[in-house]
Amino acid sequence: MAFLLLCVAAFSLNAQQAVSSSSPIAARLNEFVAAGKTAGAVFIIAHKGKVERGAVGVQDLESKAPMQMDSIFQIASMTKPITAIGILLLVDEGRVALVDPVSKYLPNFADIQVAEKQPDGSLKLRKPARAVTVRDLLTHTSGIGSGYPEKFKDNFETRAYGLAEVVMAIPTRHLEFDPGARWSYSNMGIATLGRIVEIVSGKSYELFLQERLFTPLGMKDTHCFLPANKRARLATIYQIQNDRLVKADVNHHRPNAKYSSPEAGLYSTAPDLLRLYQMLLNGGTHEGKRMLSKFALEQMTANHTGELKAGFSPGVGFGLGWAVVRNVEGTFRGQAIGTFAHGGLWKTYGWVDPKRELIGILMMQRLSSDGDQSDELNALAQMAAAAIE
Repeated sequence: MAFLLLCVAAFSLNAQQAVSSSSPIAARLNEFVAAGKTAGAVFIIAHKGKVERGAVGVQDLESKAPMQMDSIFQIASMTKPITAIGILLLVDEGRVALVDPVSKYLPNFADIQVAEKQPDGSLKLRKPARAVTVRDLLTHTSGIGSGYPEKFKDNFETRAYGLAEVVMAIPTRHLEFDPGARWSYSNMGIATLGRIVEIVSGKSYELFLQERLFTPLGMKDTHCFLPANKRARLATIYQIQNDRLVKADVNHHRPNAKYSSPEAGLYSTAPDLLRLYQMLLNGGTHEGKRMLSKFALEQMTANHTGELKAGFSPGVGFGLGWAVVRNVEGTFRGQAIGTFAHGGLWKTYGWVDPKRELIGILMMQRLSSDGDQSDELNALAQMAAAAIE
């Protein structure tokens, strides 16, 4: 497979143009479309200034609108590392420290307790061995449960309550373990980081990211709240029932949403994410301007969880907001040790491989249980690795 000669640093493309099915990657993804596994997909593979990109299938089965390079996707948990970058921008400014207790910014977190299971099955509450820190939130080692507080249990779908209100209620629940003792994926931990961004910056989470990240990078189609004039470009989410794709029961537009969802709320496109990931691969710079320090980037992409069982793929640990390939087991699909990556609930996924100087992005919209090891993702990553001379 030869990479198309497009300059990543000045990345641009015709939004209506997709590569032909003669592209090996596009042809392979088209096989999944033909088999009824996905309605469509967008992919980008970037390597040393060269890009292979394409869109296959349709954005919506009913309208048969073709998938386009600028189709918009709900990227769900791919939002998490973007929230982490927001925190690290404040770390670079000396306004947040990774070792800061969360209670420094949200005092009611000082009262949070651990629920310890007893031999008879009952729960005993006690003070945690130490305070929950910003680093704990970033690495999913805080002990904070993943689900929303009871009053807000439907908030991911409805987005009816604001971020401040939801995060204020988190300490009413108990920690599942002492901070740092285990790894457990925590949506509410990342939501708390988003609230810290607001408290420290004095701006809403969405405005801070817009001003400090999306606008400087030219990420013109990345939003917490999807503008009405972009709804026609939004890919429909499907799930497989009785061996056929059916529309998932998911709110696609959320026109009255109040919740910015720092853990899983962003809408974005593959080209926008390429701009972000290229900045990271460039060592924190974009078009010659430093956006994130080398220190922050090193901290973000290091394995902070050691030998703890972490992540959703073999051989990974967790950095600050990212899964990080930590040993040879994690290289099963051609991602080198040190690759950092994150996926989303509806089968979007992106990775940066510093050793190979490679970026990969796969955008689909399917609700399924194959997580970060879907057949489509494995095929894309393996073919990208195999193409490098």
